[in-house]
Amino acid sequence: DGGYLDADQIIEAALKTNAQAIHPGYGFLSENASFARKVKKSGLIWIGPSPHVISVMGDKLKAKELAIKADVPTLPMTSNPKQASKIGYPLLIKAAAGGGGKGMRIVNKSKELKDSIISAQREALNGFNDDRIFIERYVEKSRHIEIQIISDLHGNVVHLGERECSIQRRHQKIIEEAPSSFIDNVTRVKMGEQATSLAQEVNYSSAGTVEFVVDQKQNFYFLEMNTRLQVEHPVTELVTGIDLVEEMIHVANNKKLKFKQNEVKVQGWAFESRLCAESPKKNFLPSAGRIVNINYPVGDIRVDNGYQSGGEVSIYYDSLVAKIISKGKDRNDALSKMQIALRDVAVEGIETNIDFLMDIYK
Repeated sequence: DGGYLDADQIIEAALKTNAQAIHPGYGFLSENASFARKVKKSGLIWIGPSPHVISVMGDKLKAKELAIKADVPTLPMTSNPKQASKIGYPLLIKAAAGGGGKGMRIVNKSKELKDSIISAQREALNGFNDDRIFIERYVEKSRHIEIQIISDLHGNVVHLGERECSIQRRHQKIIEEAPSSFIDNVTRVKMGEQATSLAQEVNYSSAGTVEFVVDQKQNFYFLEMNTRLQVEHPVTELVTGIDLVEEMIHVANNKKLKFKQNEVKVQGWAFESRLCAESPKKNFLPSAGRIVNINYPVGDIRVDNGYQSGGEVSIYYDSLVAKIISKGKDRNDALSKMQIALRDVAVEGIETNIDFLMDIYK
């Protein structure tokens, strides 16, 4: 029994309940080309990009090749460790498959390279059953900016602005905001154009995210494309007024996008905080157990939660308990609302990162 990762059981349940389609959410199966093919083969509608696109763009090496073909800026990289010195240190080792920070290592000196590669390969194999890695230049003091795109089956591609996801821990996002306070309008427009260009190059349909690293001079470089709905999609929904899940369903139903690029307007500011079951005192290790009581913020705040009081947090699944999202007329307003919301969170029975989140927003 693989729970929500058991593709066959999910399809069987959908067929038994006369469901017409499957939306894979934003978990592991959402980027599983094999699952997408099984869904389509069973006669159900797959709400997401094609299995081929998932397979190609899910492979970071192939994705970089396609980005280069689409004239999207990329960082110098190699899959041959003997060529690492030509790129120049510091370097970043990355797994060719998967994501979530697994199989990633920063290497500052040549003597660290061999052990870091072995470690990254081991983690990649355990996490994705694929030990392929590649090496690219590591950009220090950089920002992580991503562009949300949505496209239909009729060749229409639109981007919905950017999100900044620079606040991370162990290469995993903790706080996201839209728009970014770092990039200027010129960079913003260029990044949007490059993201849509890449989507057109691969004949993309449905929602997706093109991720970039941006240096202090606002030079940006393609990192990867996530062929799914992102955990942080609510901040985009709040500032654009566009329901991404609804649009994905329309696209899967062969409908054209209801809006054009010049009709997309970003208004206000939004933040998302990830409330996780983990122990800050134990280097943020997952904290499993029964939630005796949990209080979420109410009022002018959005909460996407997966647990209620009495729920059991398992050691086998992700530690994410809830996403807390605020929107304000500007950045300070959104920040203030988030600070108030986090103070209203109370959890008994398990440890969470709530104090850590509150400290970030101070």
